[in-house]
Amino acid sequence: MSQLFIFLHEYIDYIILGLLGLMSFIMLWFALERFIFLSRVQVSRYTNIHELDIDLTRNLTTISTIGSNAPYVGLLGTVIGILLTFYELGNSGGDIDAAAIMLNLSLALKATAVGILVAIPSMVFYNGLTRKVEVNRLKWKALNGQKNVGA
Repeated sequence: MSQLFIFLHEYIDYIILGLLGLMSFIMLWFALERFIFLSRVQVSRYTNIHELDIDLTRNLTTISTIGSNAPYVGLLGTVIGILLTFYELGNSGGDIDAAAIMLNLSLALKATAVGILVAIPSMVFYNGLTRKVEVNRLKWKALNGQKNVGA
C-alpha cells in the first residue's frame, strides 16, 4: 500500500493535469477544424442532406464529450488528493500539522478547477458550432426548396 501511496503522491498531479491538457488540446484542435470547415463549406455541393449532416457534425460529439467529462476527471484528481491527505494524516501517528493538511487539501482542489477550465470553453465551442451546423442545414434546405421538413 505504501508503494501505491508514494506513486500517487508523486505523480497524480501530472497524470490528471496531463490528461486534462490532452483533452483540452483535442478539444481546441477539433473546434478550430470545425470552425474552419463550417465557415468554408459550400452546401450547394451536397445533393443529400444526410451526407451534409455527416460532414457538418463530424467531431462535435468529441467536443461535447470532453466538455461533459473534464470536470469529472478533475474531480477524480481532487478525490485522490483528498484520500492521499487523509492517508498521510492517518500515518502521522497523531502528530497533526494543520497547515500541511490545509495546503494539501487546497492543492487537491486545483484538479477540479482545471477540469472546469477545460469544460467551459468546450461547451461554448460546442454550442456555437452546433448553431453553425443548423444554419448550414437551413441554407441547404433553402437552396433545395424544402420547407417545414423536420430535423
